Amino acid sequence: MQNYVIAGGGVLVAVVVITAAWVAIARKRPRRPAGGNSKLASSLRDEQTKNSIILNSIGDGVVLIDNQGVIQLFNPGASAITGWKREEAEGLNWKSVFNFVDSRSVAIPEDRSPFARAQVGSQPVRDNSANLVTKSGNTIATSFSVSPVLNNNQLTGLVGVFRDVSEERKEETQRAEFISTASHEMRTPVAAIEGYLSLALNEKVATIDSRAKDYLEKAHTSTKHLGQLFQDLLNSAKAEDGRLTNHPEVVELGGYMEQLTSDLHFAAQKKNLALEFIIGNNEVIDATGPSPAAGEKVVRPLYYVNVDPDRLREVITNLFDNACKYTDTGKITLGLTGNDSVVQVYIRDTGHGIPTEDIPHLFQKFYRVDNSATRTIGGTGLGLFISRKIIELYQGRIWVESTIGKGSTFYINLPRLTTQQAQAKISQQTQTGGPSSDLITPDAPSTPTGAVSQDAVSAPAIPSRNSS
Repeated sequence: MQNYVIAGGGVLVAVVVITAAWVAIARKRPRRPAGGNSKLASSLRDEQTKNSIILNSIGDGVVLIDNQGVIQLFNPGASAITGWKREEAEGLNWKSVFNFVDSRSVAIPEDRSPFARAQVGSQPVRDNSANLVTKSGNTIATSFSVSPVLNNNQLTGLVGVFRDVSEERKEETQRAEFISTASHEMRTPVAAIEGYLSLALNEKVATIDSRAKDYLEKAHTSTKHLGQLFQDLLNSAKAEDGRLTNHPEVVELGGYMEQLTSDLHFAAQKKNLALEFIIGNNEVIDATGPSPAAGEKVVRPLYYVNVDPDRLREVITNLFDNACKYTDTGKITLGLTGNDSVVQVYIRDTGHGIPTEDIPHLFQKFYRVDNSATRTIGGTGLGLFISRKIIELYQGRIWVESTIGKGSTFYINLPRLTTQQAQAKISQQTQTGGPSSDLITPDAPSTPTGAVSQDAVSAPAIPSRNSS
C-alpha cells in the first residue's frame, strides 16, 4: 500500500483526505452485498458506505483534486455551498467551479487562489477572506483550508475543506463598524480633555501648586493612554476592512533602517539598554555609540522594497517599543538581511521571552500574554494585530521566535526588488504623479542583489500570507 502524507491542515483535513481516498478507491471496486441484522452495522462494515456516510454528513464542503487539477470528489456540502451538483462538478477542472473575487467583487487571479498557492508551494493554505462566486452568480463569504497530498514527496493532489461564513463575516463587519464609529466619536472629547490638561500644566498659562500638578500630570498621562487606545481601535477596524491609508513607494531599507535606528536609540538609552544595527553580512553599527567618521564609505547591498515608509515605521517602532518594555537588561538588535527574492528585517531582544503556547495567538486582536512579567506593563493587545495587517498589505509575513529567559526575535519578510525593478517603479510613479523615493542616490555603492550571504537569512523565502 502506498504511503500518502497530508501536508498540514489539521485533524479534520487528515480525516477527510483518508475518507475521500477510501471513497475514490471504493468507487472503482464492485460493491459487496451487505449482511447482518442491523442496517447500520451492515453499513459500518462496508467501507464504501461508511466513508460515504462520513463525507455526506459533513456540513463543510469537501473537494478532492488530482495533480491535473481535475475534481475527483465533491461532497453534498460542497454542492450546497457552490450550487454545483456532484455529477456536474466531478470531472471538471477546479477553475471551472471555483471562481474567487475580492471584497470589491473584482476577480482574484488564479495564481492567488488557495488551490493554486497550495499546489505551487506544496504547503497547506488557509484563507479566511475568500469570496466565492456560486454557479448562480451569487457571491458568498467563505473560509478555505487547502492541503496538498504527497506521495513520496511528490504532489498527487489537493484536498479542500471550506464553509460558508457569510453570517460570521456580516457580524464581524458590524462589530468593526461599531468600534470604528465609537472610537472616532470618543476621540474628540478625549482630545479636548488632553488639550485643557496640557494648558493647565503650562506654567505660562496657569499657576498651580506642586500637589495639584502631580494629580494633573497623572490625569494627562492617563488621557494620552486613553486616546492611544481609541486610535488603536480605529486602526484595527480599518485594518480589518481594508481602509488603512497606504501610499507604497520604493524604499531602500539600508539607509531607511539606519536612520530609524538612530531615531529610536533614545528609548533604549532611557532603560540603559544597548542598541545595535546589523546589516547584510553581519556588519554591526552601534547605534548608542558615536557616529561613524565623516566620509567613511562602506560597500553594502541595496535592499529595495515597495512599501509605505510611514506604515513600515509604525510596525518597526511598535516591535521596538515592545522589545524595550519587556527587556530589563542587555541589548536590542535591529537587523537587515536578505536573499535574491526576500528582504528580512528583524528585531531581537534579551528580554523575558514568550511562552510557547502564546506564540500562535500573539498576532490576534486583543491578545496579550498573561504572566507576572506583563501584568504591570500597559497595552491594548492591538499593536501586533495591526502590524500583521500592515505587513500583509505588501504580500509580506511577520512572525516571532522566542525562548523563555533568553529573549525574542520578531521577523518581517518583504518581497525584494532588484535595482532595475526599483528604478522602473520610481519612473512609473513619477509619470503617474505618485510618490517617489529619494533613497536611491547616484553615489550609493551598488552590489548585486544576491550579494548577501544566504546564511544571513534566518528564514525561508516569503510563504503565502495565509499559510501560517
